[in-house]
Amino acid sequence: MMQTLTSFVLAAFVGYASAWYFGMVEGNFALLLFLATLVTGIYWLAERFYFLPQRQQAAALLEAESLRRNQELSKLGINKVDGDVSAAKAQILAQPWWLDWTAGLFPVIIAVFILRSFLFEPFKIPSGSMIPTLWVGDLILVNKFHYGLRLPVLNTKISEGTAPQAGDVMVFRYPPKPSLDYIKRVVGVPGDEVAYLNKRLTINGKVLPTQSSPEFFDEDAMRYFKQFEEDLGGKKHGLLIDDARPAFVPGADEFQFKENCRYSIEGVVCKVPAGHYFMMGDNRDNSLDSRYWGFVPEKNIVGKAFFVWMNFGNLKRIGSFN
Repeated sequence: MMQTLTSFVLAAFVGYASAWYFGMVEGNFALLLFLATLVTGIYWLAERFYFLPQRQQAAALLEAESLRRNQELSKLGINKVDGDVSAAKAQILAQPWWLDWTAGLFPVIIAVFILRSFLFEPFKIPSGSMIPTLWVGDLILVNKFHYGLRLPVLNTKISEGTAPQAGDVMVFRYPPKPSLDYIKRVVGVPGDEVAYLNKRLTINGKVLPTQSSPEFFDEDAMRYFKQFEEDLGGKKHGLLIDDARPAFVPGADEFQFKENCRYSIEGVVCKVPAGHYFMMGDNRDNSLDSRYWGFVPEKNIVGKAFFVWMNFGNLKRIGSFN
């Protein structure tokens, strides 16, 4: 019965993962990992407190029966008998396959669950919206506790952390579709007035200082872009400007608190509401960000990005970033 039940459980996990891979369902890795931890944890407890004691008891009975048999034969003067039951005992104590694939995996799965949910989570940069800070293919680490610990799946905050600051590179749940994770730079915190006019960023009436840098060659686009160094909240970082793109924001969505924003041919001015953040990509003319879909609520925060741990196409990318 347990073999059949476990086969159905494992088939359900494989089926869900396959449907997610082929785009048939909208996947939720946090939920999948939580369920895997829960299911394997139940099997681990059952193995430790029920199945393993049963096997140990059966092995002890086998050993006792073998000893009793040898003693009886010895009384009859038969001392040379094949009484080695070690192979049979080892076979009895061995975990069946359905426990190997559940209880046996529990220590690894729970370690990954704790690490990913409360400490650090890896992400892969899928687009060029954060160039030149982050490139396509960068594998980054995100600090999950910097802004406060959150319950996995529910994303409910359970501890206070450091509030997001202007200049932080932050991963968050995309407001129009929270199942997707986005990464952008925080440019406006609650109460700030953010203006991006004629491709210059102004926070609370103060134009952020920028310094010209050597042009950046984008290998995917096969062209050069103007590059600048911007000082945002004391954090200096690179940004790209595409002179071929207009300053106005085309096709902005309808979003909550859109009345806080004023759009013009020069760009956009927004007052950041309480409990929300205004996000922008460093590749300013090639980033779908708060200018288009609005503010990021505090509940959508995932964590602070801080380190590139691998880029298989360019090992020089490994290191920290601002």
